[in-house]
Amino acid sequence: MTARPETAALDQTEAALTRIAAVDGDIRAFVTVLGDSARAEARASDTRHAAGQSLGPLDGMPFAVKDNIAVAGVPTQSGTLAFDAPATADATVVARLRAAGAVLIGTLNMHEGALGATTDNPFWGRCMNPLRPGFTPGGSSGGSAAAVAAGMVPWTLGTDTMGSVRIPAAYCGLWGLKPTRGRVPVTGLTHLSWTLDSIGPLARDPATLGAVLAVMSGPDAADPMSAVLQGDGALPGTLDGMRFGIPDAAALADCEPVVLDAFDDFKASLIDAGAVLVPTEVAGWSPGALRRAGLLVSEVECAEALGDALDGTGLSDGFRAMLDYGKRAKPGRIARAYQQLQQLAVGFEAAIQGLDGIVLPTAPQRAFAHGDPVPAGQADFTALANVAGAPALTLPLTARDGGLPCAAQIIGPRESDQQLVAMGQLMQGLPPIWRPD
Repeated sequence: MTARPETAALDQTEAALTRIAAVDGDIRAFVTVLGDSARAEARASDTRHAAGQSLGPLDGMPFAVKDNIAVAGVPTQSGTLAFDAPATADATVVARLRAAGAVLIGTLNMHEGALGATTDNPFWGRCMNPLRPGFTPGGSSGGSAAAVAAGMVPWTLGTDTMGSVRIPAAYCGLWGLKPTRGRVPVTGLTHLSWTLDSIGPLARDPATLGAVLAVMSGPDAADPMSAVLQGDGALPGTLDGMRFGIPDAAALADCEPVVLDAFDDFKASLIDAGAVLVPTEVAGWSPGALRRAGLLVSEVECAEALGDALDGTGLSDGFRAMLDYGKRAKPGRIARAYQQLQQLAVGFEAAIQGLDGIVLPTAPQRAFAHGDPVPAGQADFTALANVAGAPALTLPLTARDGGLPCAAQIIGPRESDQQLVAMGQLMQGLPPIWRPD
């Protein structure tokens, strides 16, 4: 993993703050920078290390969290101006990470309300992709990806409703993890959809994801959706003999050719490593139809969660219109959307039997320029894991044209999160994996 280096925690923190000051005026990844408290946390970490009392691999490492995850004393604004009261307590995940010695640097820009995938935020600025000026980092956790890709912090937290960790990771050449539903508590999260939301990490390598996940995981009495899971079982030591489901080519018909080429290269590398690729069909899965059903559920649930805030100030007209659409949806249409999600979850459970994972492109396209038309199908392939409540790991792939990276994702059986991380570590050395300069 990106383990704590020999450099003192305070030096790491000062380096992060210096980097933020130098580049974030252009990138616009951060909403709030917590310099004073971060320095205090870093000094405490250095004191522990000097006394031989390290709290673990995250002790002293800087990180930052998406603006919809509560940080005590800081407004949890969810990419809007509707919520200006400081949070009274850390989100459970933030409290657990701080208790493990991680140093919180600040909060991060996001697509307004987490309902979108460009992070062109009308209040906190248009977040830029560090790999290509003027391009989107994806969303809704765009600031979470941009902060890591720009070298401001080694890892961050985002949220994933239909791909909002994995799509930004894909666009920015990072690794990202959407955990099994219930593994990571969501207490202190401003929800887009309580049905589909997960909190997950983004980093430059899979081992860091695993270390962060281990600290965040576990039941929380304040979160009825969190659970004591059975565990991941034995972690794989080789790709040889692993079985991965591959969807029919028709399901990938809307992918950019460069994405399909990178995906083909990745599949070939898995075969070379001894993996077995199995044609797999998820009964009833139409990527676009599932995305639309998930979007309607998100609009309905977000409008309900916002309540009176929907009628106040601090929301853009575009965001308000999306939520109004959810409020006006006919009950029968809403019921059909929930039924579609339930049916697809059942279909996924049947399809994943006997497999170590299902492999898909993460997004049908690479990052695109701000101002270009937003592709309707950004979340076509990512929504499946949220609907199934399954874990999914995205990994960056080299494009044949040498341009911006592409990405693939592995959707695993429920509770196989750390197995996915271990698979990612085994895949790091495969030729198609993209590596930043």
